[in-house]
Amino acid sequence: MTALRFVQGDATSPHAAGPKVIAHICNDLGRWGAGFVVAVSKRWPEPERDFRDWHRHRADNNFGLGAVRLVQVRQDIWVANMIGQHGIKSGSSGPPIRYDAVERCLGRLADEAAALEASASVHMPRIGCGLAGGRWERIEPLIVAQLVDRGIPVTVYDFG
Repeated sequence: MTALRFVQGDATSPHAAGPKVIAHICNDLGRWGAGFVVAVSKRWPEPERDFRDWHRHRADNNFGLGAVRLVQVRQDIWVANMIGQHGIKSGSSGPPIRYDAVERCLGRLADEAAALEASASVHMPRIGCGLAGGRWERIEPLIVAQLVDRGIPVTVYDFG
């Protein structure tokens, strides 16, 4: 049975054999520069470049809540830019996190990870719980239902 694992460490440096996908939540405004993406950009320029291009050409593609793009950064590592945040600030409609979009993203991520190879694993910080303002008790069941229950191993990294 596949399990959800929690470890101390850096999600941009996943420890696993085979293909690995590093997943994180992005906003729907095309903004990049705070939170986990800072660590991603320090390690690889491609995910930010692809995200900005994806947003710039959004009239001609699927950029929007619930969308996912995998960007290969090494032979065995991809970064999944997942649009699960509406805007960047809390307001009258609450925090920017959109749980329904996160759920759609995770479902698409499961399909993408399975297409990479049967042994692909997913690695992430506690997605949606930083700048997006989400609550882990709402995010974790989505990860379990969309990834773990489909046989995709997931490791959550708590930086420390």
